[in-house]
Amino acid sequence: MKSIVTGLLLLPLSLMASADTWNVDSDNSNVNFISIKKGDIAEVHHFKSMAGTYDDNGQFSFSVSLASVVTNVDIRDERMGSLLFEVDKYPKLTLSAKVDPSLVKDLAVGSVKVATIDGEVDLHGQKQKMAFNVSIAKLSDSHLLVSSVMPVIVNADSFGLTAGVEKLREIAGLSAISKAVPVSFTLNLSK
Repeated sequence: MKSIVTGLLLLPLSLMASADTWNVDSDNSNVNFISIKKGDIAEVHHFKSMAGTYDDNGQFSFSVSLASVVTNVDIRDERMGSLLFEVDKYPKLTLSAKVDPSLVKDLAVGSVKVATIDGEVDLHGQKQKMAFNVSIAKLSDSHLLVSSVMPVIVNADSFGLTAGVEKLREIAGLSAISKAVPVSFTLNLSK
């Protein structure tokens, strides 16, 4: 009986905590990147599975399922997953960041704020600090739109992906695949 009463007393606290959490709407968000092969052939790719939260204390956590890569060529999707990302060992990319809570709290509905957010990216077993220039738009009291102002350049060398890039290049018979990849994103968050 005592545990039921305690649970009922704590229920309002758990509801308050969930009301302060913004969730990434993966169906209406995107993370895309551009690969460049043979020096000047660029192709846009994206991921279809992601999740994330932002709380009013400024904690942001985000993950992308690397197996969800979409290049519009099925065999290339499979090869990127197995040879480049090695999804059996490293299934996700994660990003964690501490954001100044006033960026969102003080933003009026209908307003936009541009900011630089420092975060830590964990990809392929390697962690790197990166800066993200973002635009934060408060569409309503319960809806945010966060977009990259400019692409973030991800270098294969920084994340232990160079051998995978080389495997992809060899198997596709290409003269070159760039190891520097621009990544951009648009994240819809709601609470």
